[in-house]
Amino acid sequence: ATSPNHTYLAAALQQEGLDVVLQDQNASYTVFAPTNAAFDNLASALGTNISGLLALPNLSDILLYHVLNVEVASSAVTNGAIVNPLSTTNTLKLTKTSTGNVFVNQAQVSTADLTADNGTVHVLEGVVLPAETVADVAIDNGFTTLVTAVVQEELLPALTDPLASYTVFAPTNTAFDNLATALGTNINGLLALPNLTDVLLYHVLNVEVASSAVTNGAIVSPLSATNTLKLTKTSTGNVFVNQAQVSMADVTADNGTVHVLDAVVLPVETVADVAIDNGFTTLVTAVVQEELLPALTDPLASYTVFAPTNTAFDNLAAALGTNINGLLALPNLSDVLLYHVLNVEVASSAVTNGAIVNPLSTTNTLKLTKTSMGNVFVNQAQVSLADVTADNGTVHVLDAVVLPVETVADVAIDNGFTTLVTAVIQEELLPALTDPLASYTVFAPTNTAFDNLAAALGTNINGLLALPNLSDVLLYHVLNVEVASSAVTNGAIVNPLSTTNTLKLTKTSMGNVFVNQAQVSLADVTADNGTVHVLDAVVLPVETVADVAIDNGFTTLVTAVIQEELLPALTDPLASYTVFAPTNTAFDNLAAALGTNINGLLALPNLSDVLLYHVLGTEVLSSALTNGTVTTLNGQTITVDLTSGVKINNANVTTPDVLSDNGVVHVIDAVLVPASVSVDEAYFMNPLIFSPNPSTDYIQVKNFTEGSFEVIDILGKTVLNGLMQNQQIDVTSLPAGSYLIRVAGESSAAQSRFVKL
Repeated sequence: ATSPNHTYLAAALQQEGLDVVLQDQNASYTVFAPTNAAFDNLASALGTNISGLLALPNLSDILLYHVLNVEVASSAVTNGAIVNPLSTTNTLKLTKTSTGNVFVNQAQVSTADLTADNGTVHVLEGVVLPAETVADVAIDNGFTTLVTAVVQEELLPALTDPLASYTVFAPTNTAFDNLATALGTNINGLLALPNLTDVLLYHVLNVEVASSAVTNGAIVSPLSATNTLKLTKTSTGNVFVNQAQVSMADVTADNGTVHVLDAVVLPVETVADVAIDNGFTTLVTAVVQEELLPALTDPLASYTVFAPTNTAFDNLAAALGTNINGLLALPNLSDVLLYHVLNVEVASSAVTNGAIVNPLSTTNTLKLTKTSMGNVFVNQAQVSLADVTADNGTVHVLDAVVLPVETVADVAIDNGFTTLVTAVIQEELLPALTDPLASYTVFAPTNTAFDNLAAALGTNINGLLALPNLSDVLLYHVLNVEVASSAVTNGAIVNPLSTTNTLKLTKTSMGNVFVNQAQVSLADVTADNGTVHVLDAVVLPVETVADVAIDNGFTTLVTAVIQEELLPALTDPLASYTVFAPTNTAFDNLAAALGTNINGLLALPNLSDVLLYHVLGTEVLSSALTNGTVTTLNGQTITVDLTSGVKINNANVTTPDVLSDNGVVHVIDAVLVPASVSVDEAYFMNPLIFSPNPSTDYIQVKNFTEGSFEVIDILGKTVLNGLMQNQQIDVTSLPAGSYLIRVAGESSAAQSRFVKL
């Protein structure tokens, strides 16, 4: 009553008749006495004046809320003490700071220990109200760990402010226990964290937000300025704050709302923050939509995130003929996003070339490439910025979106093509072959095919991997367009990714497909970015005798070779041939002599035999030719005459020694006709009709139902004979080469040439 700073308090006490109570000489009180300024501030906050305060219906309760029925000196105040005032509406929460300041709820004691005969008065800078605050909700509902932490960090004054408007995300005791376990400590360890205040303030918003007002992907600022909170509202109505789920929502208090959390959120920089803070708007929008923020904001996780830029998403949308909204509508978008995340932290320095790793998506693996220049690729996408560190992992920025599709590379990896895969990895070709938007045809040699090549070259797989042109060899097996086996036409010449040479395709009358000399043993293994055809041999981008003919305008010879399915033999890079190549004019002259045309020549039943009569099974330069006879692949001999120039039978060598990688070509001015195929007999021969030619195992004879057979090699030696079984002749045991086969029945006989592969 004697204080000029407490006239409002004195007036209120007198109005409510409480001045008489406080004059009781036998009592022992502690009075927390708000100053006039404190009442003015309350009136202003409530939009009224002192008269308005004095008219409050619960003014008596408010005044009694400032009085304890026991005398307590400031020195006796303990931090976090909860005491009962004369008002029974609520308790008072006392805070004693590390600097000795005392707070009663939110109001600080500005002058302590004014003694009277019936108690002590502590002057307050604010009026305390017996309201149910967010602090009361925590205290009254068993959030003992949270309350202990709030008390220790001297945050009770803030949370008991009756005029504030808070949203508190309150972790349960179990949530704190789980965090302690994850950190390898206990509750005392958590309470000793140097940033505990920041952690607690990270759970409080300075505005009241009901769960119904939460929008998916909202990013809000808590009282902690260290980081934002990321809110998720799922399609089923569940609410997450970062990684923590709201297990009970909308516990109301007079100064806000409390939402109970099943985990503690920490104000750390997560991989999600890296994306949010650095302008990855499309990625963030997709992550929010697919409700993946809770996982990526887990502070205790350890992730590697491959983060595509906005441009990367734009490029994907353009390639798919859509826009960003179209991408966001993809039914497998969640799987696509999870395909960009590893559940372990991997720095770029730890990436090894060819590593195959498992992302959070289980649809497919990621294939990593580390180039000799140190560049890192994830599938086809290059890491444009590496090692952006976060507290729960690392982010590597990608220039493209990777998709969990089955690529031609996956076909090779998943089906045991270990040598091919090793070579592709070494030559840093995985990025190209894992491009989900490409359209490839891959001719994939088996492991055995590589082994056979190594043996033929007198080396091993390591020797093949050391070839200086290995990358070119591999690219020679790939077309930049998808071609099914049904679309292959006999004699097609196609351009692979290697520009060194073309590929020559053969489709036999039996439907077999050859790529150069290699046979397709398994066709049409489909992938999302192309088709794989398995080869039984490795094709090499060398200049063969077939290339010499193709590249130098020998169109009739090439047409005949293609028709007779001899391209596989002549494109064998490991063979050694001498080819006497008749010019187009030479074929025209033969056609005229036979009274026919080129089509007539191509219709000769023994055309294959005629063509093989032009080929020697070894390379012979013109300087090595001698007068005499030489045996051809036909099995018959040709005569070399060096008397005047070089003549082969009746043909002149007009251009000798056109070299190739598998032999030599000598150009001749006439077609060589075997003795058994003289002009007079050309239409009267009885050829053996059979297939396939070339053959790998069995020959099926078509114009004899039974009879004996004889197989003769190019030296004239019988290497196989017997009786046909079911019109079949087993040639499996024969080494690769050219042979004459004869079949004799009861009343007729026939013969033809064939090639054994």
